[in-house]
Amino acid sequence: MPMRLGEVRNEERSRGRKPLAGVRVLAVEQMQAMPFGTQLLAHLGADVVKIEPPGRGESGRASRPTVVDRDGSPVGATFLRNNLNKRSVAVDVRSERGRDLVLALARHFDVFAENARSGAMARLGLGYADVADANPRIVYASISGFGHLAPSPYDGWSAYAPIAEAMAGTYEPTRREGEPPPVVVAGALGDNAAALYCVIGVLAALRERDATGRGQHVDVAMYDAMLAMTDMVPFMWSMGEPRQAATAGHTGIVDAFAARDGHFVVAVFREHQFETLAALVGHAEWVDDPRFATREGWAAHRNSVVRPALERWARDRTKAEAARLLNEQGIAAGPSHTPADLHADPHVEQRGMLIAVPRPDRPPDAAPMLVPGNPVQLSGMANGPNARFPMLGEHTDAVLRETLGTSDAELDALRAQGVIGGPAREGA
Repeated sequence: MPMRLGEVRNEERSRGRKPLAGVRVLAVEQMQAMPFGTQLLAHLGADVVKIEPPGRGESGRASRPTVVDRDGSPVGATFLRNNLNKRSVAVDVRSERGRDLVLALARHFDVFAENARSGAMARLGLGYADVADANPRIVYASISGFGHLAPSPYDGWSAYAPIAEAMAGTYEPTRREGEPPPVVVAGALGDNAAALYCVIGVLAALRERDATGRGQHVDVAMYDAMLAMTDMVPFMWSMGEPRQAATAGHTGIVDAFAARDGHFVVAVFREHQFETLAALVGHAEWVDDPRFATREGWAAHRNSVVRPALERWARDRTKAEAARLLNEQGIAAGPSHTPADLHADPHVEQRGMLIAVPRPDRPPDAAPMLVPGNPVQLSGMANGPNARFPMLGEHTDAVLRETLGTSDAELDALRAQGVIGGPAREGA
């Protein structure tokens, strides 16, 4: 059954109140890291208002591939997948009037979120000290490459996800001698990891504010986040192990194996698991074979001995069937999914983990875009309904009216001065 935008499958859960209802987030954000985090806050019920530069919007709108939105403007993939359930307000924060407008808005919000390069917001007059002066209760959340609260030798450096991943040692364990490290951008781990730690920090700071009445600065460095995610790298080195010890191929059997229709991944880390695997593929004698006396021996003979036997066992089975049979024997395994597999997976469908977003540049019955859903499942909270990504400045007038009481005449003047953007109000 195809999924629809905002579909709620559990009637009991659909009546649940969202836990962050009433929390307002003002986000001066761009690209992936902070937009991913604030979208998660929005999934949990927060009202997220996104500040974007008039005319061009935040830089994620310029990513590729693009779709053409209802207003005729191109919208890039990075923006499309990170901005559901948000409202867009177009304000020129580089102008004095625009900065003052953002500070005025901040007085009415619980969280101020930004992911500019360290020091950039302070130079605009929108750093933590500036915003906290306007609203001492604000939780000011920052994601940057190298942080704000302590000096770093990398202050001022740019940091896309692969930079933080590389600096945290993520790529070195799998580097082959004589070759460069394999740089892989797969879902921007450096961005998303930083976003998740930032969300944790925001929730903790909001709870602290409830107790003390004071806000604070939540400061997440992408470098720090990746160091925490890649914790095996420094840990194994500190124990005297080689760099390869942090990889799947150094000890045990962790690899992908061929089945009839693709590959499945197997993870064997303990002796009883290896014994079960050996029996399952018809080689119980491996248990007494000196080549397999250690977990390192399993890894060393993974391709020469284990792979032919396991793939012979799996060649007439689908990857899902092979994984199921292995799990029934207590061996961790799972199919290596393609995008089409994910779309067809009943687990993904039942947990609402792909949100179908209609494309504005295609007919209504065309295949939708698929955006990952909310992985934080709460028993008393429904997933959805979800609002589409906003057009640039789509909510400028509405937010300024409801939050600051800005009159139509003031809106017209601000738009004429280039301070705000977005669609002009009807009748102006």
